[in-house]
Amino acid sequence: MELSQIIPHIEALIFASDKPLINIELVELLNNALGFIEDRATIGQVDAAIEGIHEKYSAEFYAFELKQSGGGWQFLTKKEYHKTVAQLNGDKFLKRLSTAALETLAIIAYKQPIAKSEMEAIRGVNCDYAVQKLLEKDLVIISGRNEDAVGKPLIYATSKSFMDYFGINSTADLPKISEVLMEELVQATVINHLVQTGEALTGETTERKEETSIEIIEIQEENEKVVNEDHLLLVEEEMTVAESDESFFAEATDERIISEDRKPAIAAEDKRDTEIVFSLAAEQKQKENKAGHSES
Repeated sequence: MELSQIIPHIEALIFASDKPLINIELVELLNNALGFIEDRATIGQVDAAIEGIHEKYSAEFYAFELKQSGGGWQFLTKKEYHKTVAQLNGDKFLKRLSTAALETLAIIAYKQPIAKSEMEAIRGVNCDYAVQKLLEKDLVIISGRNEDAVGKPLIYATSKSFMDYFGINSTADLPKISEVLMEELVQATVINHLVQTGEALTGETTERKEETSIEIIEIQEENEKVVNEDHLLLVEEEMTVAESDESFFAEATDERIISEDRKPAIAAEDKRDTEIVFSLAAEQKQKENKAGHSES
C-alpha cells in the first residue's frame, strides 16, 4: 500500500479520535477500514506516514500540529493560539484542579500504585473528597487491591487521561524531584548573583566603584597613620613617666641611705648639745647661790 493512500486516512483517524492513537492502533484501523487482504498496511509504513504528517503540519501557516501526548498521536492547537481558543471555550478551557487535588494527584503519580491510607499519611489530612474528584475527572483509576495489607485496600494509579492532561507520554516523563529541587537551587543562585553584580554591568558604575574603593583605602591608610602616631606619643609619654618615677625613687632611696649613714653623727651632736645645756644650767645655778650668800 502506497504512503500517498495511507496518509489521508491516518490524518482522518487522528482528527476524529477523542483519544490519542498509537501506531499499532492506526495499523489495525487502517486494515479494517480498507479491507485489503493482500496489500495490507505495515507498522513501518505507518511510522513513515506519521513522520511525514508531523513534518507537514510543523509549517508556520498551520494553526495546529501533530503531537505525541498521552501515549499516542493527537492534533493539537499550537501554543501561539491558546489565548484565541480560550475565548471560544471559556471557563471550561481555564478550569483548574484545586490545591488539595493537585497534591493528592502528585502523590499518586510518584507513589503509584498507592492506597488511600498511604496518601493520608503523607498529606496528614483525609483524602476521600480529593480522590473522588480525581476519579470523576478520569485522572486516576483503581488499579486493584493491595493483597499484602490488612483489609486488602484499593490501590490507585494514574490513567491515560492523566498523561493527556499534562502532555506526557508515560509516567517516566514526569520530572524527577531531585532535578526540580536542583534547578530551583541553581536558579536562586543565579538570581542572587545578578542582584549583587547587576550594577557592575555598566562601565560608569564600575569606575565609580573603583574610585570609591581608592578613597576608602586612602582614608583607611590615613586613619592607620594617625593611630600609629598617637600610639607612639602614648608610648613616649609612658616611658617619660616611668623614667621620672625611677629618678624619684632613686633619689628617695639615696636620701634614705644618707640618713642612715649620718644617724651616729647626729646622735653624737645631740648628746653634745645636751651636755652643753646642762653645763650652762649648772653654772647659772652656782652663780645664783653665790649671790644669795653675799646678800646675807
